[in-house]
Amino acid sequence: MKLTLYDSIALKCSREVTTGYSTSFSLGIRTLAKKHRPAIYAIYGFVRLADEIVDTFFGHRQREMLDRFRNDTAEAIAEGVSSNPVLHSFQWAVNTYNIDSEFIEAFLYSMEMDLEQKNHDHHSYEKYIYGSAEAVGLMCLRVFCHDDPQRFDRLREPARMLGSAFQKVNFLRDIRSDYIDRGRVYFPGVDFNNFSSHDKKQIEQDIETDFMTALEGIRALDGGSRRGVYLAYSYYQALFNKIRKTPPEAVAGQRFRISNTKKIVLLVKVIVLDLTGLI
Repeated sequence: MKLTLYDSIALKCSREVTTGYSTSFSLGIRTLAKKHRPAIYAIYGFVRLADEIVDTFFGHRQREMLDRFRNDTAEAIAEGVSSNPVLHSFQWAVNTYNIDSEFIEAFLYSMEMDLEQKNHDHHSYEKYIYGSAEAVGLMCLRVFCHDDPQRFDRLREPARMLGSAFQKVNFLRDIRSDYIDRGRVYFPGVDFNNFSSHDKKQIEQDIETDFMTALEGIRALDGGSRRGVYLAYSYYQALFNKIRKTPPEAVAGQRFRISNTKKIVLLVKVIVLDLTGLI
């Protein structure tokens, strides 16, 4: 499909959103095959915009804004155009790569949950993770496996587990902002005022299981997507390792980060592993 000038400008806008908000994901996308990058930028831009509505637009009519965003998204996809450049680039990705509407609806439902739900039971926790992270991973997998639907079916579960692991690491990393600033507790039955070693260990074991399943799927990706996804996996593993070394009583007192120097080191390591066939 040939891009119009507006298509190109809209896609550049989503790329700017990605690079502005996340250096780690930007590095990962830049290691993907060029043909994959515009759509992944478009997906990230869409996700980021929705996340901003529920996480930072306090004092505004967030419910109305999210409802309008949902309607604008559906209209953009149906009509194949939007005056919002981020939504225009997203509809381009959806219509070009046949991204399932179920994934989009699940994601937006999780965003709606953030406006209404501060605590989760096991069912709502799994539903939230599916929509907010696993469904996004499946959108990306549609792009990576556009010409190979059988590969998509084989890698569907590992892609979900990768998104799940990323989101659970985010929950641990962001306790300070989620719980202290917004009053949200995603992990069922966990009291962060009395966060124990047992609580932390159970969560970490769950994340480790997700990572193990995800790695099998990453290794089965083609060369155009494997390096970038493995880089994101490596980044989150490094973040997870920092959290594991931190006592439970100290986890809520900081927001964990990986330095830019460490990110570059991980990038070089991943490139070497990929070139030598060790991923």
